Amino acid sequence: MYQLEHFTLCEVAEKSAVHYGTRPALSMVGAYSISYADLGRISFERAAALAAQGIGKGDRVALLAENSPYWVVSWFSIVRAGGIVVPILIDFTPDQIRNIIMHAEAKAVVVSEKLRAKVADLPSSIHLLDVRKWDGMEHAVASFVPPKVDPDDLAEIVYTSGTTGLSKGVMLTHRNLLSNATACKSIIVLHRTDRLLSILPLAHTYEFTIGTLIPLLAGSHIHYLDRPPAATVLLPALQAVRPTIMLSVPLVIEKIYRSSIKPTLDGMKLYHNPLFKPIITRFAGFKLRKTFGGKLRFFGIGGAPLAADVEEFLKQSGFPYAIGYGLTETSPLLAGCGPRHTHLRSTGPALQGVQLRIADPRPDTGEGEIQAKGPNIFKGYWRDEARTREAFTEDGWFRTGDLGVFDDKGRLYIRGRSKTMILGPSGENIYPEEIEAVLNQSPYVAESLVVEEDGALTALVCLKSEVLEKLEARLEDSLEAAGQLGSNVGRTLADAEKSVAQTVGHAFTSAEKAAEHLLESIRKEANAKLAAFSRIRTVKLQIEPFEKTPTQKIKRFLYGSAGKAPGKEKEGHRSRVQPTSPTDQNLPPSDAEKDRSTQP
Repeated sequence: MYQLEHFTLCEVAEKSAVHYGTRPALSMVGAYSISYADLGRISFERAAALAAQGIGKGDRVALLAENSPYWVVSWFSIVRAGGIVVPILIDFTPDQIRNIIMHAEAKAVVVSEKLRAKVADLPSSIHLLDVRKWDGMEHAVASFVPPKVDPDDLAEIVYTSGTTGLSKGVMLTHRNLLSNATACKSIIVLHRTDRLLSILPLAHTYEFTIGTLIPLLAGSHIHYLDRPPAATVLLPALQAVRPTIMLSVPLVIEKIYRSSIKPTLDGMKLYHNPLFKPIITRFAGFKLRKTFGGKLRFFGIGGAPLAADVEEFLKQSGFPYAIGYGLTETSPLLAGCGPRHTHLRSTGPALQGVQLRIADPRPDTGEGEIQAKGPNIFKGYWRDEARTREAFTEDGWFRTGDLGVFDDKGRLYIRGRSKTMILGPSGENIYPEEIEAVLNQSPYVAESLVVEEDGALTALVCLKSEVLEKLEARLEDSLEAAGQLGSNVGRTLADAEKSVAQTVGHAFTSAEKAAEHLLESIRKEANAKLAAFSRIRTVKLQIEPFEKTPTQKIKRFLYGSAGKAPGKEKEGHRSRVQPTSPTDQNLPPSDAEKDRSTQP
């Protein structure tokens, strides 16, 4: 890794081209490659083309495209023109994408042909540029003078979710990103001979900092897939690339363990013998490495908590997994350790150059909010001074909103999240308030609350009074019919009782089905407006009004399995729920099957 003089990302493109030349930098698996020299040259030409279209220092340019070498080329082109990248997750809906672009006040959008329809209704003043091919670059290069970029200038604004009036753009500088990338040498050192297979979205800071910047600084070779990493795509790619480095979300390794490794081990009699179990476990770890191409030396797991039983297997089997902790606001890594130093359930010590503290620790457990300082801490939220102030303490520490504790060796353990944000299985930040804002647009919903239950999103909804009255009227009509049957003198008493019982049963069944149908229509209508990973799996009817604070905010901790706080759950506070909407069997689990922490 070469030395940075100016500590900007522009310098990375320039110096990598000089130091690594014709070595391959970025490839599509089974297709084309771009060398380090190409990356330097093309990003300069495209920076000139942006300048020719009026994009200058401080201007925002959105980047909406699938993972590919040209995504990375476009990113460096924007910063070399002095611009600020606004990377957007491709799973966002057109409305969410438009909200982000308009909130960021982007002057241009670099977009793939496949996703162009998602930006079809943008104002004509916003330039649309194809991620693969730009015209007029030759003419622009001759007169292009790159603007001076400083380490503390913004490099990108990352929107951690789609917006519904709750925009949250994380402002990251050149220094933020590069300081984090260079500090990771305490966890992993890459070489020119390393090969990476990228399977996570480049719009995530986790994948961009650790999976892109670090290898580009080291002269490594990054490979991208041309489609989501389903098993039929991933397995051949692993054998073709034989990666030495990979970054993943827990879901990938958990599915492999639970669907293949665990059933095989459980079916072996010798595995249950304490004498043979360690040997068989090590052999299973060897076979797992072979599945990943046989050359793996670092498997970074991030984006969500890793299941305890899976981590225990990885540790005992000698699989080279690594764990870390961070947030988008911290560029992203705050703590972590390499494969030789992992400790069960811990994210490892603070990253080099990062300070961590536990605020207001509980006397009995030592747990408290994790707060951080360092050159990787973001500058604030774009156009949101109020939330920026809330994110920092009076003495300048960033409030992560996560609860944790250190052991006597300085290793950090994450105990939970104090914020309302729900972390999706692939590391997506899911903000319940945004989903609730969509639900509350329904003509049937008075208020709602989104919680996590069994790894899926459940919405508790209070229906409007007039809607409840109609459901009750339907039930009353059916019960009245039952009463008339019961008064029929032509029947025996036994027959009348039987008829009443049947009719009452039908009445309740009919009312329940009507409620289920209504809840299902509410769920489908909301999901049509949400990104795949934010979609609701179940909608439940909340009979009683939500418990609220004096300022009329719902007491979230009283509802849902994730929010039950010790000593605060009382019988009168529990959520009373009735009919449930059916599970959508065609809904992918938060779109995580296709694809950031307590892990980065």
